[in-house]
Amino acid sequence: MGQAISLPFKLASTTLTFYRGFFYYLCGKGRYTSYLPPSSSSSESTTIPSYLQAPSTATGNDNDDAENITISSSSWTISNFSKSPLFYQHARVHLYSLASAFYLYNKPHYRKLSYKQDIVDNFANVAIPGTGLPLSLFVWNKPLALGLVCTASPICSFIASIHLWLKTRGKSSISNEYAIRLLAPDDWFSYWRLNCRVAGMHALLNDIPAGYEMENKWTFLEEGSKCDVPVSPYLDCPAIVVKHRNEEGGLGIHFYRNATDGGDWIIQERILNGDWVTQHLPQNAPLSTFRVITQSRGALDVSKKCAVEDVTALSCVFRAGRMGALTDHDSILFDVDVKTGKVLGGTTNAHWYRLGLHEVLPGRCPWRSSDHDITHHPDGDIPVSGSVVPNIREMLHLVETSHWKLCPDVPLVGWDVVLSADEKLPVCLLEVNLSCNFFRGSFDRKVYLDFLEDMVGRLQEMRLMADRDGKKFK
Repeated sequence: MGQAISLPFKLASTTLTFYRGFFYYLCGKGRYTSYLPPSSSSSESTTIPSYLQAPSTATGNDNDDAENITISSSSWTISNFSKSPLFYQHARVHLYSLASAFYLYNKPHYRKLSYKQDIVDNFANVAIPGTGLPLSLFVWNKPLALGLVCTASPICSFIASIHLWLKTRGKSSISNEYAIRLLAPDDWFSYWRLNCRVAGMHALLNDIPAGYEMENKWTFLEEGSKCDVPVSPYLDCPAIVVKHRNEEGGLGIHFYRNATDGGDWIIQERILNGDWVTQHLPQNAPLSTFRVITQSRGALDVSKKCAVEDVTALSCVFRAGRMGALTDHDSILFDVDVKTGKVLGGTTNAHWYRLGLHEVLPGRCPWRSSDHDITHHPDGDIPVSGSVVPNIREMLHLVETSHWKLCPDVPLVGWDVVLSADEKLPVCLLEVNLSCNFFRGSFDRKVYLDFLEDMVGRLQEMRLMADRDGKKFK
C-alpha cells in the first residue's frame, strides 16, 4: 500500500529531474560552462547538478549484481540499478547529448547538408513501437522536435514501465523502470541516437576529421586496400552491362559505371557465408554478418597521434538472416560474449520498423521484443545459442587495428564483419558505420560511459571555444 501511495511522487520526481537536466544543458548553466563530472575523490569542482550525481550512499560494486550492472544491457533486471553510479553517469551523458541535438540541428553534418536532414532521412522508416508513425514527421523543425522530446519521452517511458510491470506480473518496479526509460534508456534506439549525436558533435567541432570519409563505401574499400585491411573484394573494370535473357528491342539492358572508373556503383561478386555461419542459418538466408563496435580514445584529441592500444572492441552481435531475406537487416540478433566468443541469447528490433496506422491495433505490433531469450533460429528451429564463434579474438583484433589504421579520429565505429566461404579471404570487412548502434549487444557500460563522459567534457570545451571565437560552421 505504501509503495502505491509513494509511486506518483517518485514518478513526478523523475520527470522533474528529466526536465531540469535537459533544459540545464539546452539553455541553462550547463550550456555555457565546462562539463566537469564528479570525480571519485571529490565533487567540489564539478559543474554537474546535484540531482544528476549519485547519492553518497549509492554503490554499484558491493552486491550480487555488480557484474550485471556493468555488463548487462537490460537494466530493469538489475535490482536498484536506478540508484547506482552508472545510472547517474548514463543519465547526464544522455541528457547532455539530447540537448546537443538542438545545437546541431541546422549545422553541417559529416554525411548530409545538416543534422536535420540526417535525422529526417534516418527516421523515415522508424516508429515508436505501436504507433505506426515514422519519427521523421516530428523532426521537421526545432519546435516540433522539442515538443516530441518534452511530451513523448515521459509518456512513452510511463507506458513502457506499466507494460513491463504487467508483462512481468508485478515483478518489475514501475518507478525504477520509468527512471531507466526516461533518464538512462538502454534500448537499441536510444543507444543508436546517443552514438549519432556524439558523432555529429565530434565531426562538427573538429572540422570533420579525415576518418569520417570512411562512411563513403567506396572510400572505405579504396583506403582499406591501401592499408592492407581485408575489405570485401570488388571488380576492377570500367563498367558492366546487365541484360535480361529474354527481353528484346533495347529493353531489359542496364549499364553500370564502376566506382573504380569514377562511377556511382561498387561492383562486386556475391560473397557467400562460411561454413560456421551457414550451419546456423536456414536455406536461402542472406549474407549474415557480425556487427562489432569499437571505440577510439584517440578521437578525444585528434591533434595527437593515436596508438592501437587506444582502440577497444566493445560488443559483438551475430545477425542471423531470415529465410528469403535479401540482407541481414532482417535477422535475429544473437549477442556474442567478446571474451569467449560464446553465442548468447537472441532478440530482434524489427518492431521499431513497423509503419502504418494499422500497427496501432491491439496485437499488431509488440511494444517490446524478447529479452535475449531466443536460442534457436526460428526458420528451421536451428540451435544457435551456445555455439562458439571461431577465432573471436582474431576478429576483434582485426577491427581494432582497422579502426586504428583507417579512422582513429572517429569515436565509435560499427564494423560489418564477414566470415566467408572464400578460402583466400575467410574474414573480411564489408563496410563501416560511424553513427552506429549496438544491435542490442551487451558491452561493458563502465568502459563505454567513461569514454563518452570524457568525450562530452572535451566537446563542451570545444563548443565554448567556438562560441567565444564566433566560429561559423561550413
